[in-house]
Amino acid sequence: MSISEQVTFDDFAKLDIRVGTIVEALPFPQARKPAYRLTIDFGPEIGIKRSSAQITARYTLDELPGRQVAAVINFPPRQIGPMMSEVLTLGFPDENGEVVLVQPTLPVPNGGRLY
Repeated sequence: MSISEQVTFDDFAKLDIRVGTIVEALPFPQARKPAYRLTIDFGPEIGIKRSSAQITARYTLDELPGRQVAAVINFPPRQIGPMMSEVLTLGFPDENGEVVLVQPTLPVPNGGRLY
């Protein structure tokens, strides 16, 4: 995998990456690839948002509620099957290409912006 082209700090600043807490995780059998439907609380300023996440190989539904995650909140909503995904939940691929969620190592307030 090669490094992407350089961007300016202004390019980076356009991405609004925030932390939120998963409050609900549900199966999403209508998705083309195995995925869960996540409901994430980004705090009082941003509120509750929904996301589709292809994380079924590494996470069970029971272990997701209460987990803090990072997400891009300023992409346009995207229709994924019957649901509208409002944020892009972020992760890195493991050695098998399965998604491992990005999350803070210590609890932080919901809605905090990545910098």
